[in-house]
Amino acid sequence: MGLITTSDGTEIFYKDWGPREAPPIVFHHGWPLSADDWDNQMLACLAAGCRVIAHDRRGHGRSTQTATGNEMDTYAADVIELAAALDLRDAVHVGHSTGGGEVARYVARAEPGRVAKAVLIGAVPPVMVKSASNPGGLPIEVFDGFRASLAANRAQFYRDVPSGPFYGYNRPGAKASQGAIDNWWRQGMMGGAKAQYDCIKAFSETDFTEDLKRIAVPVLVMHGLDDQIVPYDDSAPLSVELLRNGTLKAYEGLPHGMCTTHPDVVNPDLLAFIRG
Repeated sequence: MGLITTSDGTEIFYKDWGPREAPPIVFHHGWPLSADDWDNQMLACLAAGCRVIAHDRRGHGRSTQTATGNEMDTYAADVIELAAALDLRDAVHVGHSTGGGEVARYVARAEPGRVAKAVLIGAVPPVMVKSASNPGGLPIEVFDGFRASLAANRAQFYRDVPSGPFYGYNRPGAKASQGAIDNWWRQGMMGGAKAQYDCIKAFSETDFTEDLKRIAVPVLVMHGLDDQIVPYDDSAPLSVELLRNGTLKAYEGLPHGMCTTHPDVVNPDLLAFIRG
């Protein structure tokens, strides 16, 4: 693990495991989590001979609890600085949820030679919020509710989300993992309330349409059909239509947090794309 200090003085925490000469896989976490959310996938890719890297987004996890810069342009700029500091070449960037938006914005702006492929898992692009140009999106009131719940009682809100829709534990017959719920809460509470509050606007209102159009490298778009956080119909198929070289893989019945609930399904497909 290590830290880099960005040009505006923010410290970004990262993990970097595996041989330096191995293909680098960079993982971008969702809101309001941290690099720890990728432990299962990182260990699987490490065992397959890859170099695995994951960072805590500014304001999240062990990175600086920033009051400013909690939006997609700065998130992508932080990744540009991280990739330069670690001299990452021909990397595969894997993003979940908000991290998928970060990947789209970064890959569209990355220096030539830095990125070989990308993976978007349950990702927020093209844009989440409902508008005249995105009639299938979620109403702004949904995200206003997130903000109100975070401000009123962040600790309880961060119990309610993983206990219910994030992992699909609110579905009939679902078997909840208390460990997964507790780990989600732990990661969320590590970060800064201000940064996480601001990030709700970043993940819900940022339009990634032009980013997706600019990406030329192969992109695998993975999405659960029972995703209650980022609804499938307004995300994955629309992203694939915008990408020049995108492949869609949908998963019947799987929730938003499928990397945690179904790593036995996700990991083989992820590794097959990385190796392919």
